Amino acid sequence: MADTSPDGTTPAAGRDAPISVETGSVSIFQIVERRIRDAITALQRDGTLPAALTVKPFTVEPPRDPAHGDLATNVAMVLAKDAGVKPRSLADALVLKLVHAGEIEAAEVAGPGFINLRLAPALWQGAVATILAAGPAYGRSALGKGDLVNVEYVSANPTGPMHVGHCRGAVFGDALANLLAFAGYSVTREYYINDAGAQVDVLARSAFLRYREALGESITIPEGLYPGDYLKPVGAALAAEHGPSLLNFPEERWLPKVREVAIAAMMGMIREDLAALNIRHEVFFSERGLTRADGDQIATTIADLRARGLVFEGRLPPPKGEPDKDWEDREQTLFKSTAFGDDIDRALLKSDGSYTYFAADMAYHKSKWDRGFSHMIDVWGADHGGYIRRVRAAVSALTAGKADFDVKIVQLVRLFKNGEPFKMSKRAGTFVTLRDVVDEVGRDPVRFMMLYRKNDAPLDFDFAKVTEQSKENPVFYVQYAHARSHSLFRRAGETFAGLEPGKEEVANADLTLLTDAGEIALIKKLVQFPRLIEAAAAAHEPHRIAFYLYELASDLHAHWNRGQEAPHLRFIRDDCRKLTASRVALVAATAQVLSTGLSLLGVQAPSEMR
Repeated sequence: MADTSPDGTTPAAGRDAPISVETGSVSIFQIVERRIRDAITALQRDGTLPAALTVKPFTVEPPRDPAHGDLATNVAMVLAKDAGVKPRSLADALVLKLVHAGEIEAAEVAGPGFINLRLAPALWQGAVATILAAGPAYGRSALGKGDLVNVEYVSANPTGPMHVGHCRGAVFGDALANLLAFAGYSVTREYYINDAGAQVDVLARSAFLRYREALGESITIPEGLYPGDYLKPVGAALAAEHGPSLLNFPEERWLPKVREVAIAAMMGMIREDLAALNIRHEVFFSERGLTRADGDQIATTIADLRARGLVFEGRLPPPKGEPDKDWEDREQTLFKSTAFGDDIDRALLKSDGSYTYFAADMAYHKSKWDRGFSHMIDVWGADHGGYIRRVRAAVSALTAGKADFDVKIVQLVRLFKNGEPFKMSKRAGTFVTLRDVVDEVGRDPVRFMMLYRKNDAPLDFDFAKVTEQSKENPVFYVQYAHARSHSLFRRAGETFAGLEPGKEEVANADLTLLTDAGEIALIKKLVQFPRLIEAAAAAHEPHRIAFYLYELASDLHAHWNRGQEAPHLRFIRDDCRKLTASRVALVAATAQVLSTGLSLLGVQAPSEMR
């Protein structure tokens, strides 16, 4: 259900009734769209347009050139053909209906039939009161309608600490989950534990070497095992619990015991590393749980597909391009993946009768569907791009095409310092860990910078840049805008006792005093926030929030700096309490949007910078 307006009412539908922005959900863009629809209805009433005309979706957005107006719409070009009139003729008729006192000051036709609109200052000024009334709810949307969505991210193999590549996927997935929840979805954050493959047996053998080392042996770690020091505590724990007894067992007896201890230790380490980024999952789903003794979900999935004629026995041609580890030149059990858009059919069983990784992945995604998730989002690393088509085909088959499935690929991170490749300590033995990066620069710079580039583009992370205090450091620049706002609130309270956000004088400030072009420009940026939330959520692109926050901070800093040069534009006017209250209200609205946006990214909004 959509939020109501600040006074608890919904906007009146009549053309001459005033419209107020509804708390948190309805933007100025939607207000203008309503006025356009009112104008269409008026033209239908007077016979200019057919009464049965279906109004197709049209756009209302800022024009590329701000000199053309505040907003532009293509409505005339969208409707002209069905209405049987020329676009410009329809645009001319709409313009006569669109000008409305207190809302739309001017409307004019441009090009083949675009309509440029200039809004009344009162509409922009009123948005400040809307933001303050909504508080943290400003921008919140009902777009998701409470639908269940599963966001699976990180899902690193439990064989060691997470590396910097996992860091980017973790931050992206967590911010996306925050965004979707804010947009009205019911979100479950999930981690898929790959604990059934050969890699966890390698982990167990590596931990067993550390166990022998803990007992006093001198060991050499052969190629193919994990050399990192992070397994030394696992070996010590095994020695403390079992003493030398495991040495008397053959591998088939000690390996399951060691594997359980090692996986538990690795998952504990992974949880701690994620917590350092303030990331927590509601569900940790075990791959081994798919083949429990009380129910083999992989076998059930294959049987269901076979019953529908989607599993058969056949041979596969050699793969083209990159090798496929599941390919074998033999008669085998195959899924008809090509029937659902894949380029080849896919193997489900290996020659030894064990399941392929793909078969387990099919059963896992079926479990998501069975748990009620019609929306599934997987966040994968750059090396999994070739796997998308087959899993998409599987999900389509398993859900009869009813599931909404999206894969977001997170590209590689390259580490630099002062523009040069940067090497750090490698306690993992072979790679730079997530924890190394967080410990080096802090959680907030890591989270913001991992989102300050589109997920499918490579990211250069420069340790020097993310810690410098300048406009060139986006996270500092945005956080400083929020802290600077709070410094203004403190100074306003010192200048005029009781004049501070949250108090009645600021909440009821005379916003008609906000007339400077810089003030209006700042408000225009603020009113884009609800629209941005919905667009970013629909596209599954949290980086849009990071970009927007930097632009908003830039607008605030620019207007602030203008006030240093032109005293009459300063936010605090010693000679005018009333004007100061209005400008404090504007800065408070800006700080609120900055705070909300940073919160969605998982970044703190400080009230002061040290």
